Formats: sequence, C-alpha cells, structure tokens
Amino acid sequence: MQKKTIKLLRNKINKLDLHILHLLNERIKIIKDVACIKLKENKNIYVPERESEIYKTMLTHNKGPMQQDSLKAIYREIMSASLASQKIIKIAYFGQAYSFTHLASMKKFGASVKYISCSNITDVFKEVETKRCDYGVVPIENSTEGVITHTLDMFVDYEVKISSEIYLDISHNLYANCSSEKIRKIYSNPMVFGQCRLWLEANMPNVELREVASTTKAAEIASREKFSAAIASELAGKKYKLRKISEAIQDTSFNMTRFLVISKDYAGRSTKNDKTSIVFSIKDKVGALHDILVPFKKGKINLTKIESRPSRLKAWDYYFFVDMQGHYEDKKIKNAIAEVEKHCNFLKILGSYPKDEY
Repeated sequence: MQKKTIKLLRNKINKLDLHILHLLNERIKIIKDVACIKLKENKNIYVPERESEIYKTMLTHNKGPMQQDSLKAIYREIMSASLASQKIIKIAYFGQAYSFTHLASMKKFGASVKYISCSNITDVFKEVETKRCDYGVVPIENSTEGVITHTLDMFVDYEVKISSEIYLDISHNLYANCSSEKIRKIYSNPMVFGQCRLWLEANMPNVELREVASTTKAAEIASREKFSAAIASELAGKKYKLRKISEAIQDTSFNMTRFLVISKDYAGRSTKNDKTSIVFSIKDKVGALHDILVPFKKGKINLTKIESRPSRLKAWDYYFFVDMQGHYEDKKIKNAIAEVEKHCNFLKILGSYPKDEY
C-alpha cells in the first residue's frame, strides 16, 4: 500500500483539478448550444426557475464533507460564467459598489456579469424598462424597519416584472479614521440608522447623524472627513481603508433585507415553490377589502404579505400589494385573481418567481 505523502496527495489534487476544468469547459460548450436554441426561440438567457432547480438538486445530493454554503457559492460562479458565455448580462442596482444592494446582486448573479450602479431606485426601474439593462436589483423590505415604500410605488409606474428574490443577512459595522471618542458625525443610509437606533442612542448619544443615499457613500465621506464615521458593510470599510470601531451594531441579531430582481418578462414555473405578487386598487364601497380577501380564503391560498400605499391620485385612495404562495399559472391562483379583479379598479400581476431559501 502506497504511503500517503503531501506530494502524492497534491498530485491527486492536480489530476482532479484538471478533470474539473475539463468538465467545466464541457458544461460551457453545452450552455452555448442551449443559448443558440434560446436565441432561435426568442427565450430569455437567464431563467430563474432553472437556477433554483440546479441549486436544489446540488444541495440535495451533497453528502459532504463540503459545506452547503460553499457548494452554493461555487455554483453561483459557475452559473455566472455560464450566463456570461451566452451574452453580456447587465445588472442595474441601487447604490454604489459594495452597498448592500450591490452585495445582494453579486449573491444572485456572481462575478462574471456587468454591474451598473444607479443613484436611486427609480433609475433602476428605468434601466430595465428601457432594456438598457437586462435585470435590476432593488431593496423591498427589511426585517427590522419594514417595507421600502419607494420601491412599491415604482411597480405601479413602470412596466417591469419580478423574476426573483434575494434575502441577505445584514450586519452593520461602524468605521472611522479616528478613535470612537473623537467621532462627531456619523454618515449612513436612513434605513440603516433605523436598524441601529438603540445602539446609537446608547453609545453615540451626542453624535450628529447625517443621512446619505448609500452606506458606501457614507464610507467614502468618512474616509476624507476628520472626526467622521460611517455605518457600512465590511467591503465598503475595506475599500476606503477605514478602521473598524464597532462590529455588528444592528439592534437585532436577526437583521435581514429582502431584495427583488426585476426584468421585462415573467419567470416560468419553478419546482412547486413559487411566490406570486400582485398590486390592485379597490372600489370605494363598504366591505370592499373583505370582498377582495374572500377568493383567497376560498382557494386556501396563503397570503404571505399585504401592504397598502396611497395611490397619489386622490386623497384616501390606496393601492394594495399582496404576496402569496403559488404560481399565477396554478389553477387556484388564476381563479382567485380573476375573482378579485371583479372588485378592483385596477389589478396588475407583478410576477411569479422562485422563493429564495436564504
């Protein structure tokens, strides 16, 4: 029996690496053939339901010792490279590089696509609606601070669809170029301040809070201003060479933000784990909202979220945004939405998409 040595084991690794390389290139060749068929049939390059299926298959069959998160990260980059081999995919996102929306975008699409930074949420919707970008990524809600109302409003104004969702664990750090006792101003996004409110009141009660568009912008300002700090992501802190003053300063240990991927087209049906989002306005009459909810109850459809927003058309007129389990092509979902529409002034299906498993 041959004795194990580092040299012998490394030779085995080298052979495996070359075999993996060969298989990856074979995969790309097949992907290119798939792309040709998609082009002829005028189908989308990125298919969220197929992505979800691949992740589920690989994670289900993984018996270790590789960790599930590591395997998913590897396949994220494999699929990112596969997308890039078919065409240049452009992803618009809200904020600067290394903002949390950028990090969520990279979690979904990997490193091989082209990212386009947008200074506001409206511009992300414009980039997608005009097809200057293939997809957009926008924040929709945070587990601590709730819904991002501006994102909801844009779904009424723009003809885009939800094709996927992303959940990102959010950890906020305080960065500065000075010691904590010398900090006079802290910069960050207003929603971030809300997520760190209790910590700031307890630890920085006399420090001025300055709101900026993104956490990366906050880190940029703090890097060139004396006695200033930023609440930002770890990557943003490293980019601007700031010193970490305090770590994980968010008020709750479970702090997660949900992001949506928007596109011009509907996603296809997934592996029986879809969500559907709609928006509607109801007729002004007694019991109108009750009448809207009855079809969902009769169809035994689980509504996971209901949010209202002023319509901006007249006083006390509202839009309602609803998330539900299931795909809009499912018979019971289709029937319920058709019944609901009878009681609406306006109804729009925003999309059905694979549920993110975090």
